[in-house]
Amino acid sequence: MKKHHSSVVNRQRTSRRRRFVRRALPFITSLFLATPLAGPLLQSSAHVLTLTTMAAAKAPATAALTPLARFDVTLRQTYDRLGAAQQGLRFEVFQKAMTGYLNLRETGHLATQQQHLTVVDFDLPSTEKRLWVLDLAHTKIVFHTLVAHGHNSGENAANQFSNTDQSNMSSLGFYVTGQEYEGKHGHSLRLQGVDDGFNTNAFARSIVMHGADYVSEDFIKQNGRLGRSLGCPALPLDQYSQIIDAVRGGSCLFLSKSNAGYNSRFLNQNIALAALALKPPTHS
Repeated sequence: MKKHHSSVVNRQRTSRRRRFVRRALPFITSLFLATPLAGPLLQSSAHVLTLTTMAAAKAPATAALTPLARFDVTLRQTYDRLGAAQQGLRFEVFQKAMTGYLNLRETGHLATQQQHLTVVDFDLPSTEKRLWVLDLAHTKIVFHTLVAHGHNSGENAANQFSNTDQSNMSSLGFYVTGQEYEGKHGHSLRLQGVDDGFNTNAFARSIVMHGADYVSEDFIKQNGRLGRSLGCPALPLDQYSQIIDAVRGGSCLFLSKSNAGYNSRFLNQNIALAALALKPPTHS
């Protein structure tokens, strides 16, 4: 009898444990799923690129795409997350700027800790805000403002560009920001042009980023356009110092104009793909 009673008790205990596990399992599972991953995200020079690549990987449809198509998807997702369209930055300009940024980063031209990308679209007139500073580490636009072009590049629209000293024109292409200094325009930022034939004389020409009183909405109201520089991307007095502090020391600046005969070795998509850790397409 004792042996039979013990067997019955054991079966009852086993049954109660199974019922407890079945009831507790959904609760335990929900706790596990709600718990954040331990540790902060790795902060690296490719932080934003890792995030956008992960976002692209979540979409099952991207798995069958070619590397170049996946590259386009990744850039479009970054563009959307930035809210760039809502702030007037066209995708085709952003795509070129990002391709150059990735090329410059992959080839060691940019500082590891600098993840700002500044874009100027000279297809827009000076009366419109045509400069954007993108914080790629946090995927946000931190500045969107007016910027002047060179005196001899045009009136309200910039149509002429030069790499020649004393041309008083803007120079298109990719730049790497240098160090800040105090000059005749006050707080200023040195720029190093890296596009052969387009802006490599910028440093010798003293093409720098600085503030100017002729870059303002008031000046536009009085004159129908911004004032013009001697070729420098001059900024509003109420923002230039903050912008310089954000982008100084090895970040990327891109001055864009369509149909102006501009081309660059830094618009190499294969190198940009390598920077995104996406294998370039193979050709048979």
